[in-house]
Amino acid sequence: MLRKYKLKKDDPIIVISGKEKGKTSKVLKIDRTKDKVFAEGLNIVKRHVKPNQLNPEGGIVEKEMPIHISNVMYYCKKCDKGVRLGYKVLESGNKQRFCKSCGEIIDKD
Repeated sequence: MLRKYKLKKDDPIIVISGKEKGKTSKVLKIDRTKDKVFAEGLNIVKRHVKPNQLNPEGGIVEKEMPIHISNVMYYCKKCDKGVRLGYKVLESGNKQRFCKSCGEIIDKD
């Protein structure tokens, strides 16, 4: 079953547990089937790759692996910490995300 998350692509995040704890990044991709998040520059691993057409020399390649979504939080720059997000429904019927700590509106739609 695909879950809905309040995080979106290009959101700033902070890692709250694991070997990358305390580091900030941004969301590259969300895998909703496995509840994982790909973050830019986090959870880097080395993979040995055989030569192929894309990489004719092969060798050791560094790539980003996913982090479970429960181990990251939205990073609010105003609060300077990881925060939970909420939704406000506007008079027009649109939903806006906001920081539950400081009340700052995230989606400027």
